[in-house]
Formats: sequence, C-alpha cells, structure tokens
Amino acid sequence: MNSFSFKNIIHDINILYVGTNPELFQVQAKQMNLAMKVTSNSIQVKKMLKRGHAIDVIICEQNLPGNKGIALFEKNKKRINKRGIIFILLSDIYSEDLFKKAFEIGIIDCFDSSTVTENHVFDRINSIFNYRKIKVNYHHKKQKLQFKYPVSKRIFDVVFSSLALLVLSPLLLIVIILIRLESKGKVYYIAKRVGRKTFDFYKLRSMRVGSDQLINTLAKENNQYNQTSKNNQLPTNCPRCSKLTENQYCSTRLFIDQKQICEYWYLYNKEQNRNLKSTFIKIKNDPRITKIGAFIRNTSIDELPQLINVLKGDMSIVGNRPLPVYEAELLTEDSLSKRFLAPAGITGLWQVEMRGRKGNMSEDERISLDNIYADYFVGNRYSFWYDFKLILRTIPALIQKSNV
Repeated sequence: MNSFSFKNIIHDINILYVGTNPELFQVQAKQMNLAMKVTSNSIQVKKMLKRGHAIDVIICEQNLPGNKGIALFEKNKKRINKRGIIFILLSDIYSEDLFKKAFEIGIIDCFDSSTVTENHVFDRINSIFNYRKIKVNYHHKKQKLQFKYPVSKRIFDVVFSSLALLVLSPLLLIVIILIRLESKGKVYYIAKRVGRKTFDFYKLRSMRVGSDQLINTLAKENNQYNQTSKNNQLPTNCPRCSKLTENQYCSTRLFIDQKQICEYWYLYNKEQNRNLKSTFIKIKNDPRITKIGAFIRNTSIDELPQLINVLKGDMSIVGNRPLPVYEAELLTEDSLSKRFLAPAGITGLWQVEMRGRKGNMSEDERISLDNIYADYFVGNRYSFWYDFKLILRTIPALIQKSNV
C-alpha cells in the first residue's frame, strides 16, 4: 500500500459501488475527492443507467442480494458499453471459471476481494483512464510520437567513436591476444542489453567462459545493492493454502519460475521482500573474473568495443547505462523505468559518481542519478557542453582500486 501514489489519478470521475461492503472504497474515494454513490439494488442500477446518471465506473460485488454481479452486467451491457463505463467485478473467492466468463462477456477487470485492496482497484481505474486519454490524444494528433535525437549529439558520437577506435586499435589488439592466451573462448562478449531499444551489446571478455550460469547464485550472496540480510527469508508455503485440500489455492494461481504459487502469497512475499532483493546486480570481488579481466575492467578497457555500438546508433558516448534484460524487466514502476527516456551510454552521471566513490552507492542513489540525466535530456535542456563535462570527469575516474 505504501508504494501506491494517487497524485496522478484521473479527477472528476463518478463511481457507483454496487454491493454491501463499500466502506474501504468510500474512505479512499473521499480522500481523493471522487464522487461515489452506493447501492445494492440491481433494479436501481438499471434505472440510473437508463436515466443517464453520471457514472464513469461501476465497482460491483459478485454476490448481491437476490442477484449476481455478472448477471447485472449482462442485463445492462449495452448501456454500459455505449457510455464507456468501466465495470469492475469483485468476488468473495477466486474462481477461474467465473473470471474467465467475466472477461469473455466484456467485463473490464475482476478482483478477488480476499486478496485485493482498494488501492489495487483505484490503481487499475487510473491506468484505464490514462490509457484512454493517451489513445484519444494519439488519434487526435494523427501522428506517431517520435524520439528526437539531438543532431549535435549524434555528430559528436560518430566523430568521437571513429577517432577513438582508430587511435586505440593497437591497444585493443594487444589486449585481445592476452585474453586469448589466458583462457579459451571468444575474446569478445555479446549480450542483449536494453536502452531505448534492445540491442547486441559488445564488450571484451573479462570473465571465464560459462560465467552467466552463476549469476543467480552470486547475486543472492554478493550483490552490493542488497541492503538486508540474506538469511531473512519467508516461509515458502502459503499458510492459507495449507488449510485447503491438495491442489486448491486460496486465490489466483500463478506460475513463476516453473513453480505454482497463489496470488495472495506472491503479493505478500513481494511486499515483505521489497528491500531484500535489488533490481540491479553488481558483484563484489567477482570470482568469475580472470586476471587480465580484472585489469581491463579496472581500466575500463573492456568497454572499448562499445564504440562500435555508438557507431551503429545503439548507444551514445554519454547516457544511462544499458541494462541486461533480467534487470530491465524488473523496472515496471514509473520512477524506475524513467531512466529509459535517455539514450544508453558508455559513460554518464551514474558511472562517474559510482567510480568516483569506489563503487559505494545504493540502488536508490543510482536510480536517482539515472533519472536526473533522463530529466535533463528530455526536458529540452540538452547541452553538448554538459555531456563534454561528464566525459572529462570520466577520464580521472577510469582507474579505480576497488573491484566493483
């Protein structure tokens, strides 16, 4: 509940609650200055729709006095759809068959009232209204939104990366030979990374072959962004499901990492563990790194092939660091995904600060620095000289003593 914010909620909407338990929703609606009417009478709902009462959202319980919420929708479906009313169904228990039928007949969304909070429902309403608003604006303008890349930035990227590759080619050749002599395998490393798009990311190999397979184990034990004890673990089984017969679940069944878990226990674990698991992964004293790998990492020589990414237009010299897919897919909140508004870069504000502080930086600080550059870049305040200053700050920070 603490992670939800109502500051961007659509205002001036009229909510009709149909049921006998409106208390939580009434309190939240009042705090948000939203108009909310309550009734448990299906006939009255029909009359209100027929007479054109101002209704934008209907939150309806499935078990009504003498009726069912899904039946109420079916009888009034034509008027509800014609007026674009958002209809949300609340069920006392999770029923896969009920929810499936509800979606098939056109109900916008369904919630299990035993696991959902009023915040989840209002968050969903907000998302739907925002989506409709964006859709309307898109069709009104009749043009696709485009990302405008500053011409001066692209020219600098091409000229700088071309000259750098030309000057540094002898050094790259020597390092490539050393990597090949120390360990078998390719001298380069290609991985999918996410910036403003997903692309093939190039680096010189600094780790032993097969190191990717150890990332999950090492991230749990040595991730520098984890701030709480790794021993603080929750029970694996849901206490509510344990009281039911075998293969029965107290709420919606989810499939995560090839395992089954109920939605209630998943959401509970997610809330309790939100400080246990970091979005970003950075291994302290990584045992996978080779001897020559440690050298090229500390001197950032392993990053030089990214100049090819810059020439291709995948990256810029200055920007926010492109993320591995497993990290990027966790950035679902607006405050986290905002960093992708800026181009991916070889160096930038976060990288300079991180190296300057010998790797001592929290996840929140990293997110903040990425967002600062994103705001700067997309806020029509881009300046070639600001990027150039970051490049100058990068030079003394290239050689670091700590292995991060």
